[in-house]
Amino acid sequence: MTRRAAIAAPNSSATQAGVHALGSGGNAVDAAIAAMVTATATEPGIVSPLGGAFINIWPVDGDPVVIDGNVEMPGRGAAPERFGKGLIECVTTYGGGLTTYAGPGSVAIPGMFAGMGLAHERFGAAPWGELLGNAATLAADGFQLSHTAASYFELVAHSIFAWDPDTRRIYTNDAAAWEPGHEIRDDSLVATLRQIGEEGAASVYTGDIAARIVADMSERGGLITARDLADYRPVARKPLRTRLNGWELACNPPPAIGGPVLTAMLRLIGDVSGPVSPEHAARVMKDVLDLRLHRVDVADDLEAAGHELLETIAAMGAVGLPTSPDTAHVSVVDSDGNACAITASAGYGSGMYVGGTGMLGNNALGEPELNRRGLHALTPGTRMASNMSPTTARHPDGTVLSIGTPGADRITTALLQVLLHFCLHGETLQYAVDAPRLHVRHLDDGTVRIDHEASETLLEALTDLRAADAQTAVPLHAHEPHSMYFGGVGAALRAPDGELTAASDPRRDAATVVG
Repeated sequence: MTRRAAIAAPNSSATQAGVHALGSGGNAVDAAIAAMVTATATEPGIVSPLGGAFINIWPVDGDPVVIDGNVEMPGRGAAPERFGKGLIECVTTYGGGLTTYAGPGSVAIPGMFAGMGLAHERFGAAPWGELLGNAATLAADGFQLSHTAASYFELVAHSIFAWDPDTRRIYTNDAAAWEPGHEIRDDSLVATLRQIGEEGAASVYTGDIAARIVADMSERGGLITARDLADYRPVARKPLRTRLNGWELACNPPPAIGGPVLTAMLRLIGDVSGPVSPEHAARVMKDVLDLRLHRVDVADDLEAAGHELLETIAAMGAVGLPTSPDTAHVSVVDSDGNACAITASAGYGSGMYVGGTGMLGNNALGEPELNRRGLHALTPGTRMASNMSPTTARHPDGTVLSIGTPGADRITTALLQVLLHFCLHGETLQYAVDAPRLHVRHLDDGTVRIDHEASETLLEALTDLRAADAQTAVPLHAHEPHSMYFGGVGAALRAPDGELTAASDPRRDAATVVG
């Protein structure tokens, strides 16, 4: 009997791929993999196949596990003069102003396919070739540029996506943004997806595709070597566990940063009775993000620093703490009660059309927020920092939740607010996703401000916060309602009676299906 599932994904092509995976005998993990691979092929600029991913799986008959397929620092065996090269500075107005680096030198070792391969090997039920083949078929038919991708291209088409002639030709209108709905088709990408489906994920790391990636990187000044790809290994990690109003949540563990930060915020809030106010949430965000900025982001050992963050919160309790682009997400819960949440990221994009494969490279080495110790400062082979925090959760009454979001450093604060609305306040899942959000932002000049969506309720609460606490009297910056800046949460839910529902975020183009 074919399983049913609730699927939340970036677009309808991705949800269609997930439903096809179920029809091929798949479960939540297969559906999530198929949907995410399709999203990486049909959401250019937002995410790409040569990125990193975390796959949070909570099987109905076992403990949760997170497959770490995040990107790594490249450069094993590379000549010293290759470091510090191949970077193109790009200034955009995204999020009120952002400087990032594109180019071959911004591309980290991709881990998404390796992570998905391990997840499928351990938990999948449908044939791997079916998952990739359907994604290829959907891409081959051509896809319409989403409003989300088109909005991003308006900011970066002339910079990040204009320097490489192939990227410029396919994804821009001669360095200008295409309008939403413009049809895009790339036969090279379709052929590559089919090849990975036939040969397995290993093709990206030791096969023909790997050879093409390495040759292009060597020719154009990138850091990735054959040793980098051959030595890459996905890692199965024990997730961080925490409780909220009876719910048990499993979050992305260190060395990722996102999961420990989200867990820290949830633990600092603790077992409160009654709703958490916006001003209380803002204080918690500021306390945890202050500690992250000064202790975690600059640490030599991200895994140790992530655990230290949680230990500090356990020691401090509720008294307080010492202060000192882009992603895509898929959530699936199937009728058996399996949950899978995948968040994948290519950063803000390198703009590099890699090795004629049709796959665009990530720019993880060029994201300032992930490289606070400096560009190309890490030792080759180091698993890089990440804000991604795909989360699964279970309630004693049998309810199962899969949830996550894109949004860089807004990932954790967006998820915190949705989980508070849903798990603590008891509001519906869609209301929790729709509700106005805020984010405590550390600016490049060392100051702090609170970004918030235009909402009378939020503005009143934050004004009261500033008046009551001089230490937290930071500037406020209003965004329009349902701003893309605050992420794009996708969630899937199975109720105790087996009813399946999914919720998508109005802040970005997204799709849900129960199939």
